[in-house]
Amino acid sequence: MKSENKSNHLRHVSHWKLYFVVATIVFLIILVSSLNLGFTAIPFSDILKILAKQIPILGNQLEPLDVSETAQVIIMQIRFPRVICGALVGAALATAGVIYQGIFRNPMADPYVIGAMSGASLGSALVIVLGVGIALLGVNTLQILAFVGSLATVLLVYTISRSGARVPVTMLLLTGVAVTYFQSAIVTFLQVIASDRLLHGLTFWLIGSLAPTENWNKVWSILPFIIVGIIISYLYSRDLNILALGEDQAQHLGVDIERVKRILLICGALLTAAAVSISGLIGFVGLIIPHLTRVVVGPDHRVLLPTAAVIGSSFLMICDAIARVAMGSGEAPVGVITAVAGGPFFIYLLRRRKKGYMGLR
Repeated sequence: MKSENKSNHLRHVSHWKLYFVVATIVFLIILVSSLNLGFTAIPFSDILKILAKQIPILGNQLEPLDVSETAQVIIMQIRFPRVICGALVGAALATAGVIYQGIFRNPMADPYVIGAMSGASLGSALVIVLGVGIALLGVNTLQILAFVGSLATVLLVYTISRSGARVPVTMLLLTGVAVTYFQSAIVTFLQVIASDRLLHGLTFWLIGSLAPTENWNKVWSILPFIIVGIIISYLYSRDLNILALGEDQAQHLGVDIERVKRILLICGALLTAAAVSISGLIGFVGLIIPHLTRVVVGPDHRVLLPTAAVIGSSFLMICDAIARVAMGSGEAPVGVITAVAGGPFFIYLLRRRKKGYMGLR
């Protein structure tokens, strides 16, 4: 059995570059294909010309576009920012899922476990129901409070769970569950007192949708946070590998466990907050993508993190494409699509772990 596991690990390691290249090619194909979806039909050839014209060096060498100005506006000002937002949100949630699963050493952990999502939902609910309205550097109040609520909740959970100089993982999980239920109760109360008009907007946001991201301001508002979060998580990929051996073993190997956990928890919260601040509560991406990626490329976080980010981007772009065409002239919330895909997979994970528990008896 050990030799078989070792051979599987070596196979994953030896082929990870191929898997990553394939995932990147699939990502580019899905990105271009997503730009073709919409009420106005625009040929792929025109889409490629418009995109090529935006490349600084290549664009200067091309002839003037023989594409209508309307098509250029639709692609570059409406569809492209939405697709990019979908890719960024998918990458952020998948990376956050890898981080949390690595810290808790549990494939069923995701950005919901320590209140990052519930904090964002509370912040957004306060804005929608109470009607607070300001803008800061092109970012509206809902984004600001969703972002702040998510980060503040994670820091609160971490502080409550702290026991001396250590933060036990079990205590962190239990505190996260308690804080999540408390915040969910407040959100439910706000839903009860909200008017029908406000309730519709709040419900749509809580389900999760990329419909409000059809402008470049949303891209620029989250891009720095997601890039920084992914880079920091990758810099700590070696520490995540060591944490997988257990905290005692990691400490013997010289890892400052509490410092690493603190940085990675904040990093995961940063990624989650940036994502949900523009898309609402899109579930299951942070659960199923890390697990599926781990099956393909293995458990090495140096490979797992970038590959999961690419696959998460592709997955959410596919789900958003389905959401745009599933109802004909209308649009389904993308959170519904991810839940339909993720629900059965979550049950599958539960059954697999149930068999594992039964085998320990």
